[in-house]
Amino acid sequence: MRHQCNRNRLGKAQDQRKALLRALATELFMHGEIKTTISRAKALKPYADSLITLAKKGDLNSRRTALKYIYDRETGRYMNIETKEVVDEKAECKKMPETVLRKLFSEIGKQYQDRNGGYTRIYNLPPRRGDATKMALIQLV
Repeated sequence: MRHQCNRNRLGKAQDQRKALLRALATELFMHGEIKTTISRAKALKPYADSLITLAKKGDLNSRRTALKYIYDRETGRYMNIETKEVVDEKAECKKMPETVLRKLFSEIGKQYQDRNGGYTRIYNLPPRRGDATKMALIQLV
């Protein structure tokens, strides 16, 4: 029996739901905010908060665990290998492409080091024009 097992199922099968949340979390960490439906935003909030908590730890096991829950895409920027800071493409130093996982652990995890929780916020937006679905803006605080 599935008593008290309330989860946001989003009207999808388990594999589709996991892929959707993984893609939404990847875009949230890449851009800092995304516009989506209110139910998807509410499902994404605890998912993203747990990934940021992993990023605050910063150890190798946390990286490997977080890699299971986001897509490791390139962001189009470059990082200095020694300092892990974002550099210009024309900089004369050893650089590597910045990925979402590297950004999560080097920038976002350090940004929320002193915060105990509540890393994301949800704003309600006007309904979508085509089908009047309730929309929301979810962003990193």
